[in-house]
Amino acid sequence: MTSLSEQLLELQNQNAYRVRQTVETPQGVKITVNGQPYISFCSNDYLGLANDPRVCEVTKKAIDQYGVGTGASQLISGYTNAHKELEQHLADFFSYPRCVLFSSGFLANLGVISSLAKKNTTVIEDKLNHASLIDAAKYAGAKLKRYKHCDSDHAKEILASLNSDDCLIASDGVFSMEGSIAPIKQLASIKNNNTLIIDDAHGIGVLGKHGRGSLEYHNISSSHVDILIGTFGKSFGVSGAFVLGNNEMIEYLIQKARTLIYTTAAPAALAIAASKSLKIIISESERRDRLHDNISYFRKCAHQASLDLLASNTAIQSLVIGDNITTVQVSNKLKQNGLLTLAIRPPTVPKNTARLRITLTSEHSHRHIDMLISSLAQIVKSIT
Repeated sequence: MTSLSEQLLELQNQNAYRVRQTVETPQGVKITVNGQPYISFCSNDYLGLANDPRVCEVTKKAIDQYGVGTGASQLISGYTNAHKELEQHLADFFSYPRCVLFSSGFLANLGVISSLAKKNTTVIEDKLNHASLIDAAKYAGAKLKRYKHCDSDHAKEILASLNSDDCLIASDGVFSMEGSIAPIKQLASIKNNNTLIIDDAHGIGVLGKHGRGSLEYHNISSSHVDILIGTFGKSFGVSGAFVLGNNEMIEYLIQKARTLIYTTAAPAALAIAASKSLKIIISESERRDRLHDNISYFRKCAHQASLDLLASNTAIQSLVIGDNITTVQVSNKLKQNGLLTLAIRPPTVPKNTARLRITLTSEHSHRHIDMLISSLAQIVKSIT
């Protein structure tokens, strides 16, 4: 067996070794890392709520009311009025009968699929789904079939070959490394009596007139998607996750999802913070307007600078460079110019598709974008 030190050395040799950035300030467009100031283009805080004074204020008050920790799982004594009220607010906003909270998006996906999938269940997933959805099917011991990215016709072929009503169809709503939007309407039309699961972590808050995400973007109702999963760590600017479904489905998950049953409940203060963020998402549509203006402006400027981005109308904009070495070089040179956009390398993305994953927020200005485009164009030209 190869030793751990040898495996770590191999990662370094492949330029696949990753190092955590020590951030010394609250999340925002301007952050400090290891004592150096940067303009950040790598946060999922799409609507700028992670350090919003109103969200911070209610969180501080909630700590005075509930303390810091919950002390137990939801099924023991960790479930509070704050959690219950947030679940109801989310169910109402997304027009689902019921909601249940999880401590993270990974735990939500793992809990949902491992609860519903049996060994004779086939889980059909998009090739580029988030690792948590793929790992969940493997953990459940289910049969995993993967269709071509955003190709509902291929998914339909797989379903037809199985001739079963015991399948789970799972897809990201917005793909975290591509920014592409899943063909949810088509997936809903082919699912028949099978269960459709959409993880809309990167769509909620960003897409749709009211911020309801990919379903609103596609103009389809909640009745077409059996389970909708969202997280608080992106547009909400907080932490944790939620799962929406009908009453029976949610009750089943409460009884069966091991990642809920055997995990300490998230702090009540975070539930109150998420409730406040939800109110802002609903009432301040101008945040989405600013974000989408930034997306359009960035893509226009990138095109003018001959930067070949992946197709995306979301906050996630990817510039595929290819090899690890060059991608790291571009990222490091941007960092020298005070711009933080980290290199994303395999296994997070497929082999030979290392990239810069650029994320835009409502709080970026056109000036910030101009700085990034100018530096990026010069660096890419000089290296390639």
